Amino acid sequence: MKKLLLTALLASLPTAGAATLVFGNNGDPVSLESGNITDGISIAVQRQIYDTLVDFKDGTTEPVPGLATSWKANKDATQWTFTLRKGVKFQDGTPFNADAVIFNVNRWWDPKNAYGYRDQGHTYEIWGQLMGGYKGDATSILKNVVKLDDYTVRFDMNKPSTVFPSVIGSGYFGIASPAAIKKDGAKYGTPASKPVGTGPFIFQSWKTGDRIVLLPNKLYWGTKPKVDQLVIRSIKDASQRLNELKAGTIDFANDLTPDSLKAVQADKNLVAVKRPSFNVGFVSLNNRNPYLKNDKVRQAISMAINKKAIVDAFWPGLGISNASFLPPVLSWANSKNVPADYRYDPQAAKKLLADAGYPNGFSVDLWYMPVSRPYFPQPKPIAEAIAADLSAIGIKVNLKTEDWAKYLEDRRKEPGFDMYMIGWTGDYGDPDNFYSAYYGPGGSDDINWNPPQLEKLLEQGRAAVSQADKAKAYSQIHEITYKANYRIPMVHSQPLAAARTYVKGWVPSPLGSEAFNTISVVGKK
Repeated sequence: MKKLLLTALLASLPTAGAATLVFGNNGDPVSLESGNITDGISIAVQRQIYDTLVDFKDGTTEPVPGLATSWKANKDATQWTFTLRKGVKFQDGTPFNADAVIFNVNRWWDPKNAYGYRDQGHTYEIWGQLMGGYKGDATSILKNVVKLDDYTVRFDMNKPSTVFPSVIGSGYFGIASPAAIKKDGAKYGTPASKPVGTGPFIFQSWKTGDRIVLLPNKLYWGTKPKVDQLVIRSIKDASQRLNELKAGTIDFANDLTPDSLKAVQADKNLVAVKRPSFNVGFVSLNNRNPYLKNDKVRQAISMAINKKAIVDAFWPGLGISNASFLPPVLSWANSKNVPADYRYDPQAAKKLLADAGYPNGFSVDLWYMPVSRPYFPQPKPIAEAIAADLSAIGIKVNLKTEDWAKYLEDRRKEPGFDMYMIGWTGDYGDPDNFYSAYYGPGGSDDINWNPPQLEKLLEQGRAAVSQADKAKAYSQIHEITYKANYRIPMVHSQPLAAARTYVKGWVPSPLGSEAFNTISVVGKK
């Protein structure tokens, strides 16, 4: 037995001269526990380890089979039945089946689930955001999950949802091994544990702040990896990622600053890669703050920020500014009654502040991210530009930041941040993904603003079948959110990535991350 285990171990290790693929990620993952993240940095790693029930066609938002080979709704989309892929095993050798799916879903959805470890800080926040709440909540989209047989699962819904397959297919909801979770308990997903999925790569090690090393899953059910080792480096600074690309110490990287495009194009060893635009970067205003509760104050802030000048300065040729929370590809859901962009008028903004009772302004905190993201590649300088615009109308801005994982956690802890920069890269091709993530039950906790009319419209949009019916609901949502000024969209960017010329087979997804099992590095020295 020991000899067999040793042979298997040796077979999994990279050999001398083996092909190693090195990716420059924007920073450390918050967690490798599926369902317990909200950020793209974590998804970029999790996509290599886990599969989801529903996948998306390379380079698109079109749903295709993943761990489910098919899915079907009843006539009003209040039940979804998924047929699961047979013969798939987790990387620890345990079987993938209906029991595994239900185990994962219940720990995300049910606050009382024994394996959710909520008493030890696990929140599964993203489930609440995208699914309207948790088991027992009146707002929850999911009513029940039922095993019909070993390879068939039915989801019963409290409310119609035509987009449910795409939601459950988003990168947050990778299916993990129940055995691995039970073994590691609350430490599952931390550097002290071994995350186990059915995906193309197997976790080997995680050196916090430095790198994660993965090995190919040679028994993978899909396209098998074309490299012998995948190293995911944690490199927060975009300029460092570019320098390492030029030096050849990494093979490819995401989210370079837009002004790096010329440098990439000038280097014969590099290829510029423009990821399809499917995001929004925005500033959120917290209704708990006594100043920001005032409609006129929020309107003044939106009028004081010179969005076009900021976008031109920080996203030259790779970003647009408009008055929609939705990226341009979803513009069919916008209202024709909303202007093309927010009005920039500092003098009118000053008058609004005076009318609101603050002729001398006030002081407010603006939090900016400590890591570059596709929608905010240079968070601090962008925050400084926003602060300068607000200062011009008398609002004193205190700039603040903190560790990425803490930032994501603290923004939703009462009293939350006064104002903060955040963004969203879509997980599926429907307006519901953008609006439901940041408005409605769960989504709006950070700003403490969730009017009943908006919640009702979100339900209507989620239940609509035709694009025309969806547009009726979302155009009204667009008007309400535009007038409210609680979330001020700054930019829809076309994220810049780059690779060494020998990197072949990389098809960047508009959803922000993809599995790397199709990539080869033939010719790498």
